[in-house]
Parts: sequence; C-alpha cells; structure tokens
Amino acid sequence: MSKIKTNHRFIDEAGDTTFYNSKGEFVVGTEGVSKAFGLGMLKIYEPLVEIRNKVVELQNEIVNDRYLNTDPRLIKRINKTGFFFHCSDDSYEIRMKFFELISKIDCSFEMVVARKNENFYNDVKHNFQIESNFYSELLGHLLKNKFQKEDEIILNIAERGRTTSNNTLKDAINKAQQRYEQNLKNKKPIITKIKTNIQNQKSEPLLNIADYMCWAVQRVFEKGEIRYYDYLKEKISLVIDLYDTMRYENWGNYYDNKKNPLTIEQLIK
Repeated sequence: MSKIKTNHRFIDEAGDTTFYNSKGEFVVGTEGVSKAFGLGMLKIYEPLVEIRNKVVELQNEIVNDRYLNTDPRLIKRINKTGFFFHCSDDSYEIRMKFFELISKIDCSFEMVVARKNENFYNDVKHNFQIESNFYSELLGHLLKNKFQKEDEIILNIAERGRTTSNNTLKDAINKAQQRYEQNLKNKKPIITKIKTNIQNQKSEPLLNIADYMCWAVQRVFEKGEIRYYDYLKEKISLVIDLYDTMRYENWGNYYDNKKNPLTIEQLIK
C-alpha cells in the first residue's frame, strides 16, 4: 500500500484587512468590517481525490435537494457562479451538512488571528501600509515552524486579489524563514522548499473546507459564538491570537484543542 502524500496545504482567510474608510476614519467593528483578520491552513491525511469527490458529491446533493434548492439565495448563487460551499453565504441547513462531512475527515487545521487594533496598527504602520503586508505577516507566522516537515510543501491558496500576488507570497515565505532562523531552538538547517499555487474556491473544493474552519474560529473572536469551534475542535490543532499582548507570557496566546482551547474569553469587545 502506497503512502498517502500529505505535503499539500490549503489556505484561506476570514475577516478583512480594512482599517479605515475612504475618509480616513477608523471603521473596524462597524457594519461590514471585521474586528480581526485570520489566515487558516488545512492539512488532510486522506487521499485528496477522494475528499474532493465527497465535497462535490455533497454539493450536487444540495443543488438537487427539493427543500434547499427553493431558497432564493441559493438559486441566485447557482445561476450566477454555480454552487460551492462558502460558509458566510450558506444557510444554516447547508452549513450543518458540510460541518458534518468535515467532522468525518482525517485532517488538522491551524490558524493565525490578528486583532485589528488601531494603536498597534499605528505603532507598526511601516509594516502594514497596505493590505498585502498584513496578509504576508500572518502567513509568515503560519509557516515559521514548517521548515523541517517535508522536502516540499505546496500551498494551495485561495485567491484574494493583490494580497495573494507572487511578491506578497515570497515576502511571507521570507518572513517565515527569518523567524525560523531567529529562533534559538531551531539549530537544524532548513530542509523544506515551499511552493505556492493560487486557486479559487469553485475549482478547488478542498479550499471550501478551509473556509468553513476559518469561519468557525473567526466566530469566536467576532461574535463569542463557540459552538462551531467546539464541533470541529479536535481538528483544530492550533490557533494563535497574534496581537493579544495581555496573554503573551508563557505563550498564553497560543491555543490548542486539549490543554488550552478557545473559549468565549477570546471575544473581541
């Protein structure tokens, strides 16, 4: 029996990178603007083709469901782009069907969440002048402990305009390498080559899984809603609350799914 390859990762985001409106007003937390931005990375321990087929099969089941396919919102999506899972757009019934499928998949998930604090933003504005630098900063943290994993890791990244440009992704990998090398515990040389592959949610069904898991974590920070995270918690191996400075001591801003899981305390107020 051949060994299952696990060198692919699937990366998506939750929230947005907006701090100010066109008038220069700080708008974080207002209608339509998130209080945090996060990047999540999914690893699957089953044959990818089989999992893709399961996702597509469930998509088709929903499109042909005589109850679900009467929803005007779903009809509009089917006619416009064709249906694919996207958690923020899906109805409660659709979400639960897909969450149930995810719960049965052998996978793990890591996420970095950045609170959009205006004072912190201004303090390091040279790093966050544009959205792409904010994105690369988070991706660099996601990758910083991946340089001893495999000979090669392929990042399948959900397309996000200019923030997923080649320059942004190269910057993120460079930041990750610098953090690895600056960590005194990392005495071994880098052995992993990281490649990037920009995809979209419609053509790569496995990104839909990453999208749902990002959403489940983001709901804790945005709404204090813990049930979706709890449902998938055993799959979510790590969440880094990157700018929660109050918990930096003893790595208190690093949350695993056993000793230190997320709770409603992570709600951004």
